[in-house]
Amino acid sequence: MADTKGRRIIGPHRRLFERESELSLLEGMLDELCGTGPDPDSASRIGGLLAISGAAGLGKTSLIAELRRMAAGRECTMLYARGGEQEQGVAFHVVRQLVQPVLAAAGEPEHRRILGSWYDIVAPAVGLVAEPGASPDPQGVRDGLDWLVTRVAVEHPPVVLIVDDAHWADDESLTWLSSFALRSGELPILIVVAYRPEELPVQATEFRRLAERHGSRPLSLTPLSPHGVGKLVHHVLQSGADDMFSRECWALTGGNPFEAVELMAKIRERNIKPHYANAGELRELASSARGSGLIERMERLGPSAVRLAWAVAVLGTAVEPHMASSVAGLGVEEAVDAVQKLRDARILAARSDDDPDRLDFFHPLVGTSVYRAIPPAMRVAMHGQAAVSVTEAGLGPTVAARHLLEMHPDNDRWAVRQLRAAARECMRAGAPEAARRCLARALREPPALEDRAEVLFELGCSALLSEPATTVNHLQAALEEPELAPALRESITYRLAQALAHADRMKDAADTVAAEARNSSNPRTRLRMQAETFMWNAFRADEEDSAARSRRLARLADHLTTRGMAERYILGLRAWDAMVRGEPAATAVSYAEEALGEGLSWTDDDWGFEVPVLVALTFMYCDQPGRADELFSKGIAECESRGWRGAHLSFGLTLLGYIRFRRGRLAEAEDLVHGGLRIADRVGQRIPAQWFALGILIEILLARGRVDEAQDLSDRYNYGQVVPNAVVYPDSETVYSGLLLARGLRGDAEARLRAVGRRLDRRGMRNPAWCPWRPLLAEALAQSDPAEAVKVADEGVELARRFGTAGAIGRALHAAARVTTGAHSLKLLAEAVQYLERSPSAYELACALVDHGTALSRAGLPQDACELLVRGMESAVVCGADALAARARDELAASGLRPLRLRAVGTDSLTAQEKTVADRAARGWDNARIAEELGVRERNVELLLSGVFRKIGTDLAGLPELLRHAENRPFPGPTPR
Repeated sequence: MADTKGRRIIGPHRRLFERESELSLLEGMLDELCGTGPDPDSASRIGGLLAISGAAGLGKTSLIAELRRMAAGRECTMLYARGGEQEQGVAFHVVRQLVQPVLAAAGEPEHRRILGSWYDIVAPAVGLVAEPGASPDPQGVRDGLDWLVTRVAVEHPPVVLIVDDAHWADDESLTWLSSFALRSGELPILIVVAYRPEELPVQATEFRRLAERHGSRPLSLTPLSPHGVGKLVHHVLQSGADDMFSRECWALTGGNPFEAVELMAKIRERNIKPHYANAGELRELASSARGSGLIERMERLGPSAVRLAWAVAVLGTAVEPHMASSVAGLGVEEAVDAVQKLRDARILAARSDDDPDRLDFFHPLVGTSVYRAIPPAMRVAMHGQAAVSVTEAGLGPTVAARHLLEMHPDNDRWAVRQLRAAARECMRAGAPEAARRCLARALREPPALEDRAEVLFELGCSALLSEPATTVNHLQAALEEPELAPALRESITYRLAQALAHADRMKDAADTVAAEARNSSNPRTRLRMQAETFMWNAFRADEEDSAARSRRLARLADHLTTRGMAERYILGLRAWDAMVRGEPAATAVSYAEEALGEGLSWTDDDWGFEVPVLVALTFMYCDQPGRADELFSKGIAECESRGWRGAHLSFGLTLLGYIRFRRGRLAEAEDLVHGGLRIADRVGQRIPAQWFALGILIEILLARGRVDEAQDLSDRYNYGQVVPNAVVYPDSETVYSGLLLARGLRGDAEARLRAVGRRLDRRGMRNPAWCPWRPLLAEALAQSDPAEAVKVADEGVELARRFGTAGAIGRALHAAARVTTGAHSLKLLAEAVQYLERSPSAYELACALVDHGTALSRAGLPQDACELLVRGMESAVVCGADALAARARDELAASGLRPLRLRAVGTDSLTAQEKTVADRAARGWDNARIAEELGVRERNVELLLSGVFRKIGTDLAGLPELLRHAENRPFPGPTPR
């Protein structure tokens, strides 16, 4: 029977004893979902989450059946799945049950419409055909599943999503469900899960927390009371059962509804009168419903029925009859007869209306008992036959692998091929843990000697992010295999270095690729390994001779004659090294441009994303954050399109937030970094992505004047108390020192900053634009040792001038002005403003304007101060620096100057006049010539260009390139007349 939407309506209402309150709750939740309560309103549909828990046999599935019947009567869209004891290791088994009936009604064009850009990411997980490609990370697949189910809920409301026997759900489905269920209140979807709490796997922590704490209305089922069993006895037997007989039925079954119903069925079959005088016969009947009694009853049906029951138990849920007969070794007629016997004995479930040929056990407890009763040797043999049968039926290597995992190793090359193929499918579906299980089993088979290294390599790659230490062992073993092909050896070495780095063993990572660079006879491999060596050493916090590495890198970069990928990576590393060491910014940018070429992929499996990120950040530190913004936006889009939504996306969002912070867009920056931190938290604790996000977020909060919030964040993550082994930026010790200064703890900040200085100076990392520890140390010393404070600040100015960007020089001059006094301080502030006006550093310019205005006001020059304070206040408001804006406003009021109404300056679009000025400046015109053409003062041109630099995120040097990218036209063109 089907409703108008083509969904099968579950059969007639079935009476459930002592479950009235549970049924009433289900009905109420459906009313809320469907808007059919006292005040029906489709706009007021309320979704929710219901967790039904209870031991086996307490009636969870019966309640689910009633829910399905009621939901079908209300024309709800139904998504239903059931966990299977034998399918727990099959990735996304439950997810596929949920969504495949919805997807089956449409073809690929509709699937692509529904999934949009998520199609290639999610398709393998839900059983659709997808193009071969790289493996998405698990979080990317989960996000895509969120999109799919949300789309179903929005397009086909209301939706009831049910997972029965969730304790047997596969890990991948359970992890997704645990996160998605938290959104049920936001959508017209009711999520109902039923599970046995004592059988939840250990790793199902999030699901347990969800079901026990976040469930909007958790239900814990209890056994029937003696009165309830008595009502059941009278209802089923309908022959005047006496109370003592009913009491005995309750005592024998413990009030378990499944066992009580089974006992009633046996009483009817034996035609036992329900009188206490016959109570002695009940014990034998009760034992036949479970355990050894059930098996003895099954064995009385004959060997064919037993073998067929075993086959169904091995194959799992929703078994096709021809498959069961094949695994059991039975002919067609023999199998049909065995099925009927098992159904009559209530071992197999009766035919269902929607799929009458499908074979399932009458109750999961029956299936468990049958499977455990199969002799071990026979069970292994039947799994072997099942693997062959499902493969011949075209069900694929992943289905076969479930059975191969249950077999004993037997040096079977076919089994190894199937397991490796299944692992590839799992990786493509975003289930690396399932892939790892297949490959670990393939290794034990074992593979042929010539294939062993490849299997070890694949096994290592599958566990790279989840178990880096285990990955190291597998990859090191792979390298020790004889007769390694050169290309495979190169790939293994590259992955091994990655795994060592993920395991926080940066030195070992660098040593591994360095050894391969020395030993390889292939020039291309040697060059690539040199690039990897330079990179991992650059990330080491404990590198002993950074200067020597920098010299070797510079020599190598200057002698490259071609521009392959290895050469471009070396040039990118040279650009980063030049920037960190504080060489002229023009030098760093030139190397970065050469490395970039036509672009660097963030998702190239053979090269990684580290160097493309460093190249983009080089532009940011060299006063071209707009260019970095563009590169990061492309990189993030590339990661998202590949389903890489874990650590890669966390880094991308976090560092894009840092770029926006450096451009003075504090609110945007904070949102982006919060997003990056949320992803990092999901990936793991105390990982590099988390350290980056925390440091940047603390800097942003301090810039916005929220010191207490920054301190709370630091305390929550123990930031500043643990020093990471890898180089992170911004430097964690420097950031924490800034927090100490904001709290007035100058002595503590001074001690930390001196240690930072010793550490970075020893490594030649002297660029104040990259790590401004000197300005902060000068601030810490300003009260206790003013002379040293000035000296330290002046050193910062000297280094900034050597680096050469207007932003770095302006920030250093501003820091120097803050530790000096009198006319010299005013001179430094004026010069700082002049430099910062020529940079994209909007927030730093706002700070310098406010400080300069404040100093002029206190020097008795209120009119000069007014313009600067108003400009500073306007800039602070646009940046989102609320505390700075309030300080400027207070200073204006304290000076007797009424704050002017703010001008509308909160847009990134260039005005017509700014476009004209930018165009001329990009063509090399000086300010005087531009002013003459436009008929304005030269100062007006300076201010217009200052706005251009801040809005598009560059200094004058980067203006031509950024304008060319922005306008997508050749540049420079003909000189305007």
